[in-house]
Amino acid sequence: MNNQLQEFLIKAKKETYANSEAERINSSRTGSRDYEYRNENMIYHDTYFGGTHFMGEEVVYLEKDTLIWGMNYYGVTLDESLSEEAMDNALRPALMLVGSDDTIPVRGPKEYTNGEYKYTFHVSGSIEYFEGEENIYKNDKKVYTLKCHGGVII
Repeated sequence: MNNQLQEFLIKAKKETYANSEAERINSSRTGSRDYEYRNENMIYHDTYFGGTHFMGEEVVYLEKDTLIWGMNYYGVTLDESLSEEAMDNALRPALMLVGSDDTIPVRGPKEYTNGEYKYTFHVSGSIEYFEGEENIYKNDKKVYTLKCHGGVII
């Protein structure tokens, strides 16, 4: 199941928020921004709140109603001169590389450089139980950080 879950997460993440052309679905709660991806037997749902300071949750269901995996995250743009759009433009290309290295596929790769922005992600654990930290640097100055944790839900 872990390989199937990891492959599903890679596809789901590339078809939702990380993909700047992905369409959001109707909000599940007041003020939320929601994305969903489905295949024949799994459903991925990502809900987040906020902009330059945000929090969210991702969950995966098996067969519509059996919750099997989840992740919580909280991120902050540290440089107040950067807009939510600027950070999206720095973050989304890195997140589209989920699964491109040996990092568990819960965010992006270990490292990615895009012009003046450098993305890093350090995660410990496995898909079953993990915690991680994501950072973005602009010209070597940290401008964004995110903490995440999650794992299998039984």
